Amino acid sequence: MAREKKALIIIDMLRDFMEPDGALYCGDNARRIIPYVKKALQAFRKQGDLVIHSRDAHDADDREFRLFGRHCVSGTPGSRIIKELSPRRGEPVIRTKTYDSVFNTGLAAILRKRGVRDVFFAGVCTSICIMETASSLYKLGYRINILKKAVADFDEKAHKFALERIKKVYGARII
Repeated sequence: MAREKKALIIIDMLRDFMEPDGALYCGDNARRIIPYVKKALQAFRKQGDLVIHSRDAHDADDREFRLFGRHCVSGTPGSRIIKELSPRRGEPVIRTKTYDSVFNTGLAAILRKRGVRDVFFAGVCTSICIMETASSLYKLGYRINILKKAVADFDEKAHKFALERIKKVYGARII
């Protein structure tokens, strides 16, 4: 029997979120997940599984800035993926303009085309982009898996709530 296909979705491991001088730095808790995200990335690559990088790439006048300030503007250094997790040739990089990496991005089509059943999440922020993306993918029939040591949030209370909500509402495995 063939092994079911899986994908690692790495969300928003970008300079503006991950570097202390970034426009919307997520804090030291976010920095601490980098080795775990890198370990997951290496494992998925070694197994030949799909790796997808999702990254904010906002327009200069994005309405989200009213809530979170100006960050990850398309084409700026802050919108780049941190060097420790640089995508390899052939790894899709999804550019997002909303919290949801599925909305208007082509992510669902990539997963469908590759026959993926299980999605694994790493990155930031658990309570925003990860939760929103998990919601959309759950509704499309994907099994949700959260790599607990590889996700973080700038708000620890919101992080814990999001993990619990994703587990209860979407039946996610928190591993």
